[in-house]
Amino acid sequence: MAQEDVFKKLVSHCKEYGFVFPSSEIYDGLGAVYDYGQNGVELKNNIKQYWWQSMVLLHENIVGIDSAIFMHPTIWKASGHVDAFNDPLIDNRDSKKRYRADVLIEDQIAKYDDKINKEVAKAAKKYGDAFNEEEFRSTNARVLEHQAKRDALHERYTKAMNAGPDLDELRQIILDEEIVCPISGTKNWTEVRQFNLMFSTEMGSTADGAMKVYLRPETAQGIFVNYLNVQKTGRMKIPFGIAQIGKAFRNEIVARQFIFRMREFEQMEMEFFVRPGTEMEWFRKWKENRMKWHVALGMGEDNYRFHDHEKLAHYANAATDIEFRFPFGFKELEGIHSRTDFDLGNHQNLSGRKLQYFDPETGESYVPYCVETSIGVDRMFLAVLSHSYREETLENGEKRTVLSLPAPLAPVKAAVLPLIKKDGLPEFAQKVMDELKYDFNCQYDEKDSIGKRYRRQDAIGTPFCITVDHDSLSDGCVTVRDRDTMQQQRVPVAGLRAMLDGKVNLNNLLRKL
Repeated sequence: MAQEDVFKKLVSHCKEYGFVFPSSEIYDGLGAVYDYGQNGVELKNNIKQYWWQSMVLLHENIVGIDSAIFMHPTIWKASGHVDAFNDPLIDNRDSKKRYRADVLIEDQIAKYDDKINKEVAKAAKKYGDAFNEEEFRSTNARVLEHQAKRDALHERYTKAMNAGPDLDELRQIILDEEIVCPISGTKNWTEVRQFNLMFSTEMGSTADGAMKVYLRPETAQGIFVNYLNVQKTGRMKIPFGIAQIGKAFRNEIVARQFIFRMREFEQMEMEFFVRPGTEMEWFRKWKENRMKWHVALGMGEDNYRFHDHEKLAHYANAATDIEFRFPFGFKELEGIHSRTDFDLGNHQNLSGRKLQYFDPETGESYVPYCVETSIGVDRMFLAVLSHSYREETLENGEKRTVLSLPAPLAPVKAAVLPLIKKDGLPEFAQKVMDELKYDFNCQYDEKDSIGKRYRRQDAIGTPFCITVDHDSLSDGCVTVRDRDTMQQQRVPVAGLRAMLDGKVNLNNLLRKL
């Protein structure tokens, strides 16, 4: 099945099984805004808990805050968002669709990479163990031709982006590369224009006295403006970090791919304050730390890669993305940036408040440098779901749809199912529920055949189904079915809590870190 078809089925599955709903659907929806349903909110909360505990619980020098969404408008002047938070957009006149010019060009570069990799893969299959990939890449005429085009485009694109960006040059690159609109298939492009992504509103009781404020486009600035409060009240010593989970808002014109790019979304960000001159060492450490966090989920190391930035943001001296293999290709999942002292330095200048740190080890006062890790909760949610979704044909020809979610993240950890609705089985099953509900999110279900109930739980990713049968009344045991293997085993009710805890406890993930 094509990945595009898989993605469409996943979107439909999310709605059918209570993970994600289009927002305001009874009024025909609101573009690029979504609501999380009963199962979605549980999965989302588990992802946030995994991140929060990995930051705050496992690091003695990282603490958390929760800053306000509304902040003084000068903050966004200091951060550079008023002047520099823009996307270069281009329209296709035939399809009336709008695109980011930089993304169109980056996709073209990726196409050259794909052509090269296909040539390498064909040769590897042809020559087997005798294949020398390094030699093939350096001598094969087709590979060298693709590589030359790719390198020339990359150099030209990097130069254009670093020049402001140069909007005319971006358009010319699109024309020269003969990039077409995916909808219309034509090259009838408009000029490239810059578009600021911040939402603005007014705060105040009268029109004359109202102050223009912005919905925050990132949560990081709430950390920077509270840096000194946290440092002093927490008696924090450099290096230390401040973590935050919260909503952010961007008026994305090119919002697509379901919850991958939305106008209202949630971020998990941590700013790690360090002594100037040590930021690159900490940048490398946090790259390693964050990749380890992702890989611990067991979704395959080959589904992740680093993508180092050629064009750096206005605040950074180093930046990389952790990209994940989504159904629509490798895309950014998390960003790790060395932000230097840009944010604290600008806030110090514009506020007139001293934001320096006195270092007792060196006897110096300085504005700390900062290394940031920033991940979108919604993108992480989509990564977990898209990797976990699969359709299987069983030995008897029956089909099932299953979400093989990492067990600690699953919305429901166990389903308790009486085999039939009589003979005392529902009452026994309810006792099992009462035994487990204080430690695990469990679901009780007695409707339909046991097979249909298994399928419902497979579809929402429940790791274990616990079936109460007539033997349970006499031997005190239940049948536990594993979601992924569908194997069953008899387990004493007294041992259920320990068995589940060993499989679904979030601490099992944290210990891998």
